[in-house]
Amino acid sequence: MNTNRHQKVARRKQRIAHRLRPIRWTAQPAPMLTASNIHYDVSTRTRGLAAGGIGAMHLLAQQTGLVDAIDRHVQVLKRHLPYHESDHVLGIAYNILSGGVCLQDIEQRRQDEVYLDALGAQRIPDPTTAGDFCRRFDEASIEAVQTAINETRVRVWQTQPDPFFDEAFIEADGTLAETTGACKAGMDIAYDGTWGYHPLLVSLANTAEPLYVVNRSGNRPSSEGAAERFDQALALCRGAGFRRVTFRGDTDFTQMSHLDRWDAAGVRFVFGSDARANVVAIADALPVEAWTPLERPARHTVQTTPRARPANVKETVVVERGFKNLRLEAEAVADFPYQPTACATPYRMVVLRKNISVEKGDQRLFDEIRYFFYLTNDRTTAPGDIVFQENEL
Repeated sequence: MNTNRHQKVARRKQRIAHRLRPIRWTAQPAPMLTASNIHYDVSTRTRGLAAGGIGAMHLLAQQTGLVDAIDRHVQVLKRHLPYHESDHVLGIAYNILSGGVCLQDIEQRRQDEVYLDALGAQRIPDPTTAGDFCRRFDEASIEAVQTAINETRVRVWQTQPDPFFDEAFIEADGTLAETTGACKAGMDIAYDGTWGYHPLLVSLANTAEPLYVVNRSGNRPSSEGAAERFDQALALCRGAGFRRVTFRGDTDFTQMSHLDRWDAAGVRFVFGSDARANVVAIADALPVEAWTPLERPARHTVQTTPRARPANVKETVVVERGFKNLRLEAEAVADFPYQPTACATPYRMVVLRKNISVEKGDQRLFDEIRYFFYLTNDRTTAPGDIVFQENEL
């Protein structure tokens, strides 16, 4: 940005600050919204673009080396007439960034002269050509795209300050991707009746970056294939220079058969664990002094004067109509050693106990105790902090 542009931006900020300055208003005779100063014109020099930042996105892809990485790793086309692999991959990605939801929406981008000029392209692949490119993809091609992205990702990480590499939190989760089509290859019905797919997502929680995405049929378990992707993410983060790596996941991702291997490799892990009868019995038998009250920090820090809480309308309706209501009374945490049957090493089981009051209308019926368990090889962090870290998932 040159000096003239800096001055223009500064003047615009000054104008809006003056426009929004505090004013002691008197009664106004007409509404504020008048639209009295609008003129529509078609200019040969000034043109508008809905996806205004798309040119900057492509410059970023070029400067980080993503374009070259895609063309180097992805080998799908025999000849480039006229498009390269990066043209297709980035063209589909830019279509989504510009508001498109399917390949057919690429045609809107093709017909937009300003969009093409912003990318410096004479033309981009049409939806039919993009669809043909996608059909040529196999599993190896998908892995090649992820390799190209992660290779570029590491270069970007290297520009971060040293504290960035203190610890990498790697998370795994599954998500349901519904489809309305009936002829989609690989689709199936999920546990909740949704037709579609059940992708696995392994991400870096520090920055919310998806490191690996694996598409799966809709009826596959959440944790299927997670251990292999955890290993790949571990190699990626350690190769980038992270000094400590932590694996996190809910109960579906507690990879019991891999815990000893990860522990020996120096990986810290915190996984949710099912409330099975044996661990519930251990928690029930813990002495009173083993439990520590859990005080959760405030969700938001009030920057101004605290305001009075409004009336809880929902709570009032529940009481008046005699609905069953669950009210959290207290939380406490404890821990105890626990060795899963698939492991040769005992680990630490952190348990969160919730005391829930079961009410109906304004009548308190009974108290219900619920346990939540977290298996970890971290033997020094306070149990409450383990719970807070896992709740970030």
